Amino acid sequence: MFKILHSYWAYLVFFMMVIATANALIKYFGKKEYEARDFRLALFTLIVSHIQLLIGIALWFTQDYFGESSMKEVMGNSALRSNAVEHPIAMILAVVFITIGYSKHKKKLTSAGKLKPLAIFYTLALVLVLAKIPWNTWF
Repeated sequence: MFKILHSYWAYLVFFMMVIATANALIKYFGKKEYEARDFRLALFTLIVSHIQLLIGIALWFTQDYFGESSMKEVMGNSALRSNAVEHPIAMILAVVFITIGYSKHKKKLTSAGKLKPLAIFYTLALVLVLAKIPWNTWF
């Protein structure tokens, strides 16, 4: 159940990350005003990414990635290492970047000040997600 939920929720997270990142970048470089819509978009991206993280953590603890294998064998198998180690670490870092960007943007008073941390940290998060999405299972 967690695997199915994690797989389908990922599409929503990815969609929201792309929209929120593009919105922040376009508005920041276009020197546009920060609006309530931007706040809601950043917040919704934060919420769906944290939900995905919780589902992923539950999945990681319920999956038997290691089985009878030792850590040396897991680290030697690139597919297993990617699923059991690299993907979770990259996604945790992506959620950390989203959280940092969201937290920093709330403390700023100007539009440029609010959009800059969103643009930087949401872009970093999106790059990490793009790098570690298991593309062969997505399509």
